[in-house]
Amino acid sequence: MNSPAPALRSDNAAPPDLRQWLRQLAATGRLAVARSGVSLIDQLAAISKKLENDSTVVFPSPDGHAIAVVANLFIDRRSVADALGVPIGQLLSRLQGAVRSPLPWVEVTDAPVQQQVHREVDLLKLLPIPKHNEHDSGPYITAALLIARNPKTGIQNVSIHRCQISGPNRIGVLLLPRHTRHYFSMAEREGTPLEIALVIGVHPACILASQAIAALDQDEMHIAGALLGRPVDMVKCLSNEVRVPAHAEIVLEGRILPKVREPEGPFGEFPQYYGDRADREVIQIDVVTHRHNPIFHTIVGGGMEHLILGAVPREATLLEHLQRSFPSVRDVRLTRGGTCRYHLAVQTEKVSEGEPKNIIMGAFAGHYDVKQVVVVDTDVDIDDPNEIEWAVATRFQADRDLVVVAGAQGSKLDPSSDDGISAKMGLDATKPVVTGPLEFKRIHVKGIESVDLAAALQPDPQAALLRIVAD
Repeated sequence: MNSPAPALRSDNAAPPDLRQWLRQLAATGRLAVARSGVSLIDQLAAISKKLENDSTVVFPSPDGHAIAVVANLFIDRRSVADALGVPIGQLLSRLQGAVRSPLPWVEVTDAPVQQQVHREVDLLKLLPIPKHNEHDSGPYITAALLIARNPKTGIQNVSIHRCQISGPNRIGVLLLPRHTRHYFSMAEREGTPLEIALVIGVHPACILASQAIAALDQDEMHIAGALLGRPVDMVKCLSNEVRVPAHAEIVLEGRILPKVREPEGPFGEFPQYYGDRADREVIQIDVVTHRHNPIFHTIVGGGMEHLILGAVPREATLLEHLQRSFPSVRDVRLTRGGTCRYHLAVQTEKVSEGEPKNIIMGAFAGHYDVKQVVVVDTDVDIDDPNEIEWAVATRFQADRDLVVVAGAQGSKLDPSSDDGISAKMGLDATKPVVTGPLEFKRIHVKGIESVDLAAALQPDPQAALLRIVAD
């Protein structure tokens, strides 16, 4: 097995965890606390959704449950940068650096997450698991890191999947064609279950690392260590060989069962539609461990936290992927209107004609979810959808600058696809490399940067208007 040798930490610094981050949010006025007793069915999600652009929110005693729930850890790109302790302009480069130079985790033997142990498992009694969207099939665990081990090497993978509570110790899980499914397929071919753990309530850096587009058999907890600037403390599960973050809030230890499929869904997903109901893989939970007075993290399906969490780590790895072949690429964004998954804006310092089309094809290869790519010049603000639309309106001609790819792999959650088979579209909205002195020259009002509105405007516009129009 390829697991790091157990090691005890010698430093005394408090490890970064969810609680530390919540204290920081509270100290900076970015944390709301709901009244006690909010219903786990719909009401908790409704309040979270109402606050999704404003603040993180904690729900004490939801439905009288002893365990508190937190939602909206990520409300915008700035909150992601703050969680990593970097300026927003350095967010993607910080994530890129963590993927390039991961920091392996260390194994410890004493873990707060194993302070309390439950071997008789009834998930809905043990944990405050909410139902989110109106037509969801029931309560879902939505913010758990699913940690699985390669059955042959022991190398771990970390990802997030929607997890439907199907019985006291049973969970229906959607496994898309990614690394966890690959590991499970390896185990299922041998007729054995895949050992896994569901980890709930970790520092935001661990959640972000789980969404990096990493290579198969690259452990995302190593990326998390690089983001945190220190190795993540990991502890062996009590009932299997999976290692989990020692300072997490809650861990569900279990197995994905071979040759078993049960109905899962519908569930409100990031495209703002419901993922359908179908027979899907099943997890059996054997043991639940948690800290004293744990906190349960939930992500409202299709809400801002869901979108931001999917966008930023993907942007960093897509940027890294593109810059390997195209040093002219300066920045990328997965746009909000494109569900933070399907539509990619690429900003480039164009050096030759035809290069934007190559960038488009490179972006399609970066992740199969990418469905539309718009390439723009550096004078276009890719955080402003109006700027991107303006570039398309004034620098793009469909018969010359359009790239269409039919029958490619796309997202199975895109309802317009044919079970994940999707067309791709790229738009070269860049100006020509060589232009006349005023051709494609953006207009500019001289002096606008130095205008002081406080000095330029009268403080009482109503009184000033009366003086102007007085007879």
